[in-house]
Amino acid sequence: MDETQGTKLPVIVIFAPTASGKTALTRELFAPGGSHFILNAEIISADSQAVYKGMDIGTAKPEQELRDLLPHHLIDILTPDQQYNVSDFVDDADRACHDIAARGKTPVICGGTGFYIRNFLYGVPPTPVSDEKLRNQLKERIAKEGNEALYEELKQIDPRSAAKIHPNDAYRICRALEVYYLSGKTRTEFAIEAHLRPQYDFTFIVLEPPRDVLYQRIETRVHQMLSQGLEQEVHSLISAGYTKDSPGLKAIGYQEWFQSSDKNQVIPAIIHHSRKYAKKQYTYLRDIPGSIVVPYKNPSDDLYKVEDIIKKKYY
Repeated sequence: MDETQGTKLPVIVIFAPTASGKTALTRELFAPGGSHFILNAEIISADSQAVYKGMDIGTAKPEQELRDLLPHHLIDILTPDQQYNVSDFVDDADRACHDIAARGKTPVICGGTGFYIRNFLYGVPPTPVSDEKLRNQLKERIAKEGNEALYEELKQIDPRSAAKIHPNDAYRICRALEVYYLSGKTRTEFAIEAHLRPQYDFTFIVLEPPRDVLYQRIETRVHQMLSQGLEQEVHSLISAGYTKDSPGLKAIGYQEWFQSSDKNQVIPAIIHHSRKYAKKQYTYLRDIPGSIVVPYKNPSDDLYKVEDIIKKKYY
């Protein structure tokens, strides 16, 4: 790609919160034989937990039958004990975009991790290289003092970063503190200016279901996961040697089983955390230039809205 000649790689980016119907949407629009088939495309998953093998039910991965028809990237690439961060995602997504385009297809970034999508659109802010000694010291403090103590420390130092990090996310808490103690600057101060990356021609679509519809779909989804064997999946992962401290098992749908073995407590907790997470993800996507917000109840009612947006750009 020669940027000096003004060449930009076209990429469709679709943000859709959990349980909003994005798998059905991609099937109809991009899978051969779909009722609204519109483009030869491949999907790049923007889901921070779908990267993990063995975590199928709790992350609601697209079924294998769809993935055989419509290739998906960045799914099942790591074991749950491996760390995966936003820089990894942007690097991997960049490579996948160029690979897909080189084969004459359109890259489609699609998922519900707003933090990943924002950084793909803008690029990852430059921050100090990790220092192993300091990182180990912070890990030791987490082990002794707990996540909450270091999270409160981060809130005092960099409240804007803290607001974007879950209080149980030890990795990102440590990284934010590490940046500050290495540089004297907060991660917020390192944030890059809000300019979309120039090497891409983005079509950025944000699906926004009515809040009550989304919450009901989340509740239904969680009960479906239970009936599909979520509890057995968690026990299988634990039997394989993964623990509550494994990066993958800190995800919603998994972490709750370490708090209680009573389904009557676990299921409401998963629903509650999923609703909070869905609401939080939109905070990463506010004020992104060129974004197209689509009121989206479900694919059967609103698929044509997304179809029309893409047709206007690509036809």
